[in-house]
Amino acid sequence: MSKRLLFPCLRSRLLVLLVPVLLLGAPQVLAQAVPVPAPQAMIPAAPQIAAKSWILMDADSGRVLVEHNADERLPPASLTKLMTAYLVERELDRGNISLDDTVRVSENAWRTGGSKMFIEVNTEVSIRDLLYGIIIASGNDASVAVAEHLAGGEAPFADLMNQHATRLGLHNTNFANATGLPHPEQYSSARDMALLSRYIINDYPEHYAVYSEKNFTYNDINQPNRNRLLWRDSSVDGLKTGWTTEAGYGLVASAKRDEMRLISVVMGTSSEEARAQETQKLLSYGFRYYETLKLYDQGAVLNTPRIWGGAENELRVGVDRDVVMTLPRARNQELTARLDIGQDLSAPIALGDRVGTLEVRLGDEVVGEQALVALESIEEGGLFKRLFDQVRRFFTNLLSGWF
Repeated sequence: MSKRLLFPCLRSRLLVLLVPVLLLGAPQVLAQAVPVPAPQAMIPAAPQIAAKSWILMDADSGRVLVEHNADERLPPASLTKLMTAYLVERELDRGNISLDDTVRVSENAWRTGGSKMFIEVNTEVSIRDLLYGIIIASGNDASVAVAEHLAGGEAPFADLMNQHATRLGLHNTNFANATGLPHPEQYSSARDMALLSRYIINDYPEHYAVYSEKNFTYNDINQPNRNRLLWRDSSVDGLKTGWTTEAGYGLVASAKRDEMRLISVVMGTSSEEARAQETQKLLSYGFRYYETLKLYDQGAVLNTPRIWGGAENELRVGVDRDVVMTLPRARNQELTARLDIGQDLSAPIALGDRVGTLEVRLGDEVVGEQALVALESIEEGGLFKRLFDQVRRFFTNLLSGWF
């Protein structure tokens, strides 16, 4: 069954079963759609990956498909610049800066060692060029220039990076600089890098195209993107490489095929070629054996339970964001969904109030839960309406207790 057919069929089965329950006026709505059992798809073990730590995650659902030492704290090297770029993109999105704004290059930024964009001291460089320099050329000089511009210095910028790491749930990450240059208090994990990349992709899609650029020229110096997969796999469109002697070679990559986007992270590989090959193994495994399906759209009406004492008798209920699941291929017929809606819903109810839970199962395994919310506001009814509903609720509950 195609992805488009799965969602309407799942919804229609759910609603057909709900209708008799609603007509009986039961105080609690429980419904389950049970498809004909299908044979389980066979999925091999994850490939052997020559890296200290690695992870493969679906960008839409956030499901981790395979992982190894994904929470181990390791030096991130230039993968650090993903957070530096994320904060630039956030400031752009909030309107605090623009791509055409210029930054005056300090001597401190100009003298920063390691990989460079080759900006010149006391020159004016646009935010656009600096962002390209950070992402494509992995410019340490560009990273420091941005840090000084946004926070007044690299130390306060690192503090800002850590505040956002906490906000985003990066539990095994700490930044001491904006570049990824070696520092004893600078570390991250494969899982945290995947989560950060997911935010980059989903929060600021208008800036994501920069990560797929293969070359960047500034000051008459052309530098290639160090992500070799951009040349080898047309589905790969990001994100960032990293290397130091201590960290080894790392790569955070993302690829999209059809409607499925994956994020892979390898940390601590032995060479540029190794990080590309090991990443390709992970991506190929994910796309071959898994698929991502949208089951319900944000705002879709999934049920209309009875509301007591309201100006209206029914409440439209649904989800406040798309319900997306990543599943082994050929197992979508095993999906079932259950709506558990709160007992005795009473007015007033505000738009967005939680009224229950949507539970999705794959066979016997719960693969997702999401809040069911009110898709509209229901005000209290008049005095007569409230009194009438109290009497009706009493007898409804009494009858449901008997039967």
